[in-house]
Amino acid sequence: QVQLVESGGRMVQTGDSLTLSCVASGGTISRYGMGWFRQAPEKEREFVAAVNWEGDRTFFADFAKDRFVPSKDDSTNTAKLRINGLKPEDTAIYYCAATRDSHRPRDAGVYNYWGQGTQVAVSS
Repeated sequence: QVQLVESGGRMVQTGDSLTLSCVASGGTISRYGMGWFRQAPEKEREFVAAVNWEGDRTFFADFAKDRFVPSKDDSTNTAKLRINGLKPEDTAIYYCAATRDSHRPRDAGVYNYWGQGTQVAVSS
């Protein structure tokens, strides 16, 4: 059973950058693809970005292609999400998740383990 704990969320200003971390315990993420999702107030959860289990391919939602950078480090059992040029519409709870599915990284339903989330708030 893999446990995921996110951190790094905080209140920032428009244009700032932020790195979210997701530390895994209870198992290794070396065979898991790691995804990031977010849920804004009164909105449904949406896919943001993901990295495959080998760490050499990344996947993005359309809005995330230019500003979000997912990564994973198997040596530290950690996934990260770098967000550049933050905008007020990025305000949300950000969740990391782990999946053994290699084919549908944008599908929340294929993720086996989820963290509790970390809050990002962007002021204008």
